[in-house]
Amino acid sequence: MEQGDNSQETRIPAHVAIIMDGNGRWAKKRGLPRTVGHAQGAKVVEQILEDADDMGIKYLTVYAFSTENWARPATEVKALMNLLRTYMKTSLAKCAKNNVRVRVIGDKSKLDADLQDSIAGLEADTAGNTGIGFQIAINYGGRDEITRAVRKIAAKAAAGEIRPEEITSESISDSLDTAGIPDPDLLIRTCGEQRTSNFLIWQCAYSEFYFTQTAWPDFTKKDLEEAIDAYNHRERRYGGLIR
Repeated sequence: MEQGDNSQETRIPAHVAIIMDGNGRWAKKRGLPRTVGHAQGAKVVEQILEDADDMGIKYLTVYAFSTENWARPATEVKALMNLLRTYMKTSLAKCAKNNVRVRVIGDKSKLDADLQDSIAGLEADTAGNTGIGFQIAINYGGRDEITRAVRKIAAKAAAGEIRPEEITSESISDSLDTAGIPDPDLLIRTCGEQRTSNFLIWQCAYSEFYFTQTAWPDFTKKDLEEAIDAYNHRERRYGGLIR
């Protein structure tokens, strides 16, 4: 990997989030069903997780299925859910081998009962692992997440457990699905789109954004390295002045 400015040692972001865009377009370009693109994209997720771990990234969060994706054709939604089922059932051995800690973020109550059970089992069985933290966003939307967090805090206020003046940005963060996980340092979106699409909108307030034309099924370790190289050429000021 190339080094950052002034030939300093490369800074590896602690937390990388990825909007995995382009599976359908990748398949269409090849005259294949969109479901084939999603299947290839799932394989890339597994490889990039290994690559991220090898590079020293501590947390990787991927956008697998949004709250808006239910509006897609029923056949595509079913295929995506079956892909998720397969991952939950087959990934435990890999997670154990690679010491991966899995958390699924999003409103899991809307998922089928068998998928909820598989998610709960995978999260419980990997909770003690000490390697890379892998967050999968399923039925996830940033606004929905914040709405659910506000409801939690409002319930505590109604029960007299917290006063309104005691609500802070930290207490809001602690009520989100990502509680206990540092905010992303770098957000990557593939396949040319340049918007966040309701993904981690609270957590990415000061994240660096990187957009690539590469479709997710073609995304490789080299693409990840290029994103991190671009990150190394950014000056993160968090609202302050250039040092």
